[in-house]
Order: sequence, then structure tokens, then C-alpha cells
Amino acid sequence: MMKITSIDVIDVANDFSSATSKWRPVVVRVNTDEGISGFGEVGLAYGVGASGGFGMAKDLAQILIGMDPMCNEAIWEKMLRKTFWGQGGGGIFSAAMSGLDLAMWDIKGKALGVPVYQLLGGKTRSKIRAYASQLQFGWGSGKDKAMLVDPQAYAETALIAQEEGYDALKVDVLAMDGQGNWNQQDLSGVLPDRVLRRGYDRLAAIRKAVGPDMDIIVEMHSFTSTIAAIQFGRMIAELGVLYYEEPVMPLNPKQMKKVADNVPIPIAAGERIYWRWGYRPFLEEGSVSVIQPDICTCGGITEVKKICDMAHVYDATVQIHVCGGPISTAAALHMEAAIPNFMIHELHRYALLEPNTRTCVHNYMPEKGMYSVPELPGLGQELTPETIAASTVVTVK
Repeated sequence: MMKITSIDVIDVANDFSSATSKWRPVVVRVNTDEGISGFGEVGLAYGVGASGGFGMAKDLAQILIGMDPMCNEAIWEKMLRKTFWGQGGGGIFSAAMSGLDLAMWDIKGKALGVPVYQLLGGKTRSKIRAYASQLQFGWGSGKDKAMLVDPQAYAETALIAQEEGYDALKVDVLAMDGQGNWNQQDLSGVLPDRVLRRGYDRLAAIRKAVGPDMDIIVEMHSFTSTIAAIQFGRMIAELGVLYYEEPVMPLNPKQMKKVADNVPIPIAAGERIYWRWGYRPFLEEGSVSVIQPDICTCGGITEVKKICDMAHVYDATVQIHVCGGPISTAAALHMEAAIPNFMIHELHRYALLEPNTRTCVHNYMPEKGMYSVPELPGLGQELTPETIAASTVVTVK
């Protein structure tokens, strides 16, 4: 029996000073007595939470030493049920579980000499359709973060993505105010027409520029409350929206259902919904048509595969949420290759940036909007030795 001998928790060093701030991937490396190591990502690279994920991964690592990494189900249940706080859930706890779970699957694939998608049932597709995500911050691998304001700037950025071969994009047209300040205005309650119209005009400019065949996903980041989400959803429906993402926060499923019942656009959500128990009310009520679990926050491959299968029962399709380092991307591609109810892959603009891509050995990118699936054993992705040497590493034995 293979045994876990140590776990490295890595606060990944990167140089994002010129590109964006608050970008802090946390990675775990699980080491075994057979010399096989597996990598996983704790999916809290943005926003606030990386320190919590780093600490929680250290705490969870202590209870896994000596276990067989091939037994991912037993490991997942131990993390959930033998920690006391685990059964209460929460993003920090679930993200740490996710990173460790991913590392177990990476080890299993390497030990058996097969890519992870084979362990999930094999491919249901050989190519993965992708969309260009978060265009309100600009687009392109050689460009720093932008703060788009004018409708024409939104249109020009959408054309860049279209010219690169993408036939789908995602954009938040409401959260950027008229001075280029991100998420500074209050979008709750009944919104004034000038705020709604600013978002509408940006989206209309995109639609006019790219034509009718480009799929457009409208992102709301849960910044709007129920009435504002309904106001804006009704206004933009005429522009042809593929789906309407996180119109309200996911802590009150009935409010998501209210939006779904009053807006003629499919609703998507999931990056802040955790585990099967979190998804259950949204699927049972039919409020979400596209689920968006993040493999690095939602419980790892062990749990997300179950969620995707559960969603299939309710005719919901899957777009894995991806906003992290290259390990996150690789994990998503394996899941998306295997599940039958896959819809589309998210390529966040941060994933294009060299300070992010150079942290890992491989740089998986789409060609003309389509990914190939990694074929190396395991996840087929890991940190470079140079990245690890430059990072803060705590080892649990």
C-alpha cells in the first residue's frame, strides 16, 4: 500500500505587480513513500481568503499522513467528518479539501500511468470549447489589466477575442462605474435608469460589433440584489444572452428562483456553492440551468464529479468555474472531457498572463477557441522547480 509521507503547502511566488493585485495561488504537493508526488490547487487565488486556505491546508494535511492516496473517497470522508468543523462547510474549508483531493487524483493517475480523465470514465469529447472571460478588464496575453468604461472600448475588446477565434465571451457590463472604478457603486435595490442604461449600452455595443453568432454570457458577480437583477435581466434579454451568471448571491436559493422566474435568460451559478448539499436546492427548484462548480473550491474532483452527475439528472449543463493558476485549468479540462453534460470552458483573462502561466511546467491554451485535453499521466500539470524554490513552503510530516 502506498502511503502519504509528507505534504508541502506552497504560497506560490509570482510577479503580478504590473498586471493585477491580490493574486495569490496556494498549491499543495502530496508526497508518498513510492516517490510519486501529486499537485493540487487551493482555489482562493483572488479576493480575500488565501491565507485562510494556506492555514487550513496545513491543518488538514496533519490528518492525512500515513493514508493511502489512492483511496480518495476515504480521504474525502475523513476530511469532511473527522475534523468537526468540516461538516459545517464554508469556502475556506472546502477549498483546502479541494486542493488536497486534486493531489490524490494526480498521484493516482501517475501511479497508473493514465491521465485523470481516464479515471473519470474516459473522454466524451476530444476538444473543449472555451470562452473569453471577464472582458471588462481587457483581453490579451500581452496586456495589463484594463478598466473599460466606454461602450466602444467594450466593443473593440470583444472584437479582439473574436479575431482570436473565440465564438463566446463573458463580460460584466454593470459593475464598472463611469469613471473606471470596479465594484465601487451600490448595485442593490431598485437601480436608476442611468446605471442600467450604462450597462445596456456597453452590451449593445458588443453585440453590434461581434454580430449575432457570438455567444455572450453576462456576468453579475452577485453584486445585484433580486429586484436589480430582474430589472437588468429583462432589459438585456433582447440582445441575445447565452446565460445570466450569479444575478444574486447563492445563500438564499429562493431569490435565485425568483430571478429565474422573472427573467427570460437561463441562469448560471456555482463558484460560491459548495458540495452536493449546496447544489441540491438550486437543482431541485430548477433555478439554475448552468452549474459552475470550481474544482479547486467545491471539494475537488471527488466531489465535483458527483455534482455534475447530479446536475445531469435535472438537465443542467456544466461550465466549470476557472479563475486560478494553471493547475486549476488542467483539472477543469479533465472533468470537462469526461462528463456528458459539459457546456463550455472558462478562460479567464488572468490565465493568459505570463506571471501566472510561468509558475507551472506546461501552458495549456486553446487554439481558435478550442482546447485539447492534457494527455500526460495524472493532471499533467505541476509547479516548476524554480517557482517552488521562490515560494514560501511549509512541510507537514
